[in-house]
Amino acid sequence: MARNVFKLGLAIALAALVGCGEKGGAGKKLTVGMMPKLVGIPYFNACRLGAEEAAKELGIDLVYDGPITADVNKQAEMLDAWIVQRMDVIAVAPNDPHALAPTLKKAMRKGVKVLTWDADSDEDSRHYFANQATYEQIGFALVDVMAAEIGGKGDVAIITGTLTAANQNKWMEQMRKRIAEACPGMNIIDVKAPGEDQQAAYQMTKDLLNARPNLKGIFGITSVALPAVAKAVQDAGLSGKIAVTGLATPKDMRKYVEDGTVKTVVLWNPVDLGYLTVYAAKKLAEDGKLPDEFVAGRLGKVRLSGTHILLGPPMRFTKDNIAKFDF
Repeated sequence: MARNVFKLGLAIALAALVGCGEKGGAGKKLTVGMMPKLVGIPYFNACRLGAEEAAKELGIDLVYDGPITADVNKQAEMLDAWIVQRMDVIAVAPNDPHALAPTLKKAMRKGVKVLTWDADSDEDSRHYFANQATYEQIGFALVDVMAAEIGGKGDVAIITGTLTAANQNKWMEQMRKRIAEACPGMNIIDVKAPGEDQQAAYQMTKDLLNARPNLKGIFGITSVALPAVAKAVQDAGLSGKIAVTGLATPKDMRKYVEDGTVKTVVLWNPVDLGYLTVYAAKKLAEDGKLPDEFVAGRLGKVRLSGTHILLGPPMRFTKDNIAKFDF
């Protein structure tokens, strides 16, 4: 009898040990793979800082990696490897919402929870989107800043990143809406897409300045484009004569703000975006779905709008406050 009890106890103990090694078993850390559009640029470096901060607080394993260029095919290749590794959650900022959707759907079929962040994918290819601010908030803020500088009228141009980036296209859609409603005298006369290539953005801005002598302002709506636009305007001796605004990190834009080339930079806090994404990933993995509101560490309560997790309204950086932000 004692021998049988011993065998039973041993079997239970072995089963428990095996269970600990299985996905989601006790003692196994949650694994989150987080992929930016590309690695190595200041904006996504700042997102990484926030993601690593949250991962440390939550005690989860974070893999933060991506392609070195804004290449959706490279993203798909890397994600395929992550799917094979059976990560608990994949969080990705897609370079193309439609091209990456089949890979994300494959991950979902394999039982991987999928988030998008910074830029969205097709809605049926992810569970939730960690949205830095609503498209309307960003698009409207950009136009309002430009309108204040050029008196609400005149020819303006946009330097974006790629024409396949969902977030950039949505921002431009909202910018046009705001112009039509509030600034009918403002005209977007050109949109240039140099990719995430600062030198190309710089050259396109120089070409615009030469080809459009009546240009009143230029938007740079990526963290790569805006510094390039500012430098081109500065180098042309047009600081203070051509209004420049857009989206970029305070650290990249500080010198242009302090010398007057740029008066206002619009952006959310990318450190907070990375932080929020990891908190959302953990809750999604543990609960299977997100509630309408949940607590995300130092950010406090964050809310959802449908399947969008909202970080909050964008910030404005000017000469008065830009030196306070170290990202």
